Amino acid sequence: MALNILAFASVLRAGLASSPSTQARIQNGLAQTPQMGWNTYNHYGCSPNEAIVHSNAQALVDLGLASLGYRYVTTDCGWTVADRLANGSLTWNATLFPSGFPALGQYLHSLGLLFGVYQDAGILLCGSPPNQTGSLYHELQDAQTFASWEVDSLKYDNCYSDAATNYPNVNYAPSTSPEPRYANMSNALSQQIREILFQICDWGVDFPAAWAPSLGNSWRIGNDISSSWSSIYRLVNQIAPQTDFAGPGQWPDLDMLEVGNNVYTTAEEQTHFSLWAILKSPLVIGAALKDTSTSINPVSLAILKQEDVISYNQDSLGVSANLSRRYTEDQYDVWSGPLSGERTVAAVVNWANEKRNLTISLPDIGIQYAGTIKDIWKNVTVQNVKTSYTAEVEAHGTMLLEFQDTTPSGQYSASIFGSSSGNSTTFHAIYGLTDSTTYTLSVTFASTSSASGSITVKSSASSQTSTVTVAANTASVSLPITLTPGTTNSLTIQHQLSINSIAITPPEGTYYPNTKFTTTGYATSTTCGTGYCVPVGSKIGYIGPGGTAVTTIRATSAGTKFVEIDYINNEVSYWTGWNARNITVTVNGGTPTRLEVPLSGRHSELFGPGLGWWDTATLGVLTDGWVQGNNEVVIGNDGGAGYSVYAADFVGLRVY
Repeated sequence: MALNILAFASVLRAGLASSPSTQARIQNGLAQTPQMGWNTYNHYGCSPNEAIVHSNAQALVDLGLASLGYRYVTTDCGWTVADRLANGSLTWNATLFPSGFPALGQYLHSLGLLFGVYQDAGILLCGSPPNQTGSLYHELQDAQTFASWEVDSLKYDNCYSDAATNYPNVNYAPSTSPEPRYANMSNALSQQIREILFQICDWGVDFPAAWAPSLGNSWRIGNDISSSWSSIYRLVNQIAPQTDFAGPGQWPDLDMLEVGNNVYTTAEEQTHFSLWAILKSPLVIGAALKDTSTSINPVSLAILKQEDVISYNQDSLGVSANLSRRYTEDQYDVWSGPLSGERTVAAVVNWANEKRNLTISLPDIGIQYAGTIKDIWKNVTVQNVKTSYTAEVEAHGTMLLEFQDTTPSGQYSASIFGSSSGNSTTFHAIYGLTDSTTYTLSVTFASTSSASGSITVKSSASSQTSTVTVAANTASVSLPITLTPGTTNSLTIQHQLSINSIAITPPEGTYYPNTKFTTTGYATSTTCGTGYCVPVGSKIGYIGPGGTAVTTIRATSAGTKFVEIDYINNEVSYWTGWNARNITVTVNGGTPTRLEVPLSGRHSELFGPGLGWWDTATLGVLTDGWVQGNNEVVIGNDGGAGYSVYAADFVGLRVY
């Protein structure tokens, strides 16, 4: 893939000992696409009852949701009691479920739906007291019970589970990994004749992406979603380093949907649903669809029924979107990923609290041209889009786009991008990654000539022209050109031979490891374990208002430079935090450029190597203030105290 595509990817260079594609995964044949359904918890908490489940299940069918794939109906906490039966089996709360759980399953199956239950890997369920017994030490017996009830899925939580600390309700730093408890239930389920979808719900503790795919069909990547809009940002920052673990039968779960619970605006619900869909999270409705006092509002229902968005979630390719570019200062993200049929999906997320026009530069997602773009939430389709697309986006809203008939970034066909007059062709909408005189322009001719000739190139970014000889019988030539950052460059080529296309390759960049930086204040250099903090093997931490990393970088030209930062952040937040840290780049004492980076950790924050603080990720940002010659570059955390006193740890910097 071309370098300019790689420049925008959130490249996670440090992985587990084996890649996600080669790791063991559960083989029960279920959840080949992310599971979809409805769950009692987000609206009803730990107070479900039979009538609630019946009415909402019927609504799934009546509202046309079941036919779109929402079929798993799960009764969450609150369904059982404190004591088991005399034979040790689980039983239901007969007051809340007078017909019993087997009858509940029969009712759901009669509607063409699937029967989901909830249990816990501890001695009690979440939501106790009043106490409800958990499955710890009863895994095989409970699996047999669920199979006898004809259960189709099990959501398995993690409360009251840490024996060494006297079974606290919630423990985000348990004494041991929760993995063995989940393995016990997974093994118990595997011994049943009935295949039961297994949902691991340990709130992201111990980085379950490293072990959950071999045990369950989905795993919660973080703590519960909440009615606060900020929880959306918290969760997408947490999933950033593990999107590549998604695949058929194993899905990272961002938690249940709040769409329809009247806690987010319409635009926020669209963002929420869009991101969950393209990140391949299970789509589990958490709103009341229909009961004696509540019906879902029609706008939210329409969001949940948006068939294009559902199709992205259920796409047969099964590949999650990734964070392609974060424009921190401009308060928007670009997330994108491939779809079947050589299509691409992208979400441009407006984190700002205002409506505004946003532009996606197609090279951010590896595309130069799209024959068709479907703008999903605006319900419009546009044709023949070159290099960028602009649309108005609501506050906290999302521009969700599907791209078809695309060409790769850096490729410009004369028939699409060029306009000719005689022996002169001007190519428009040329994308520049960075301010540089060292781009490579390759010109491919429609035919060759037995005689030699020449071409002359003039870039809108430079007052100078470049001329290169075209030897006889030559199909293409290359030469250096100058471009500025953005999508407004043009190239005018004087030629004798007709031009078929051009290709543009950005400069390769120069890497500056943290070992070339001098620390100030309390910033500290640290050596990492072998094979970590790649590509350097070390990092600088404790960067903050009182500590920086400084070096001198020589530039061949002045202007705005694109830089890629290799960073480390594993400050995992389970509730009110952002799962983000700032890092700033200041050039020659100018205004700091801030990048707010998500988590990078791909190992357990409790027991893994470096506690996840040795795992490198990469994001790029444009920086101003460069001069030709020597430049002082400072890595800091200016203005970052609102999220964390310390910046992300710094591994190295590549300057283009």
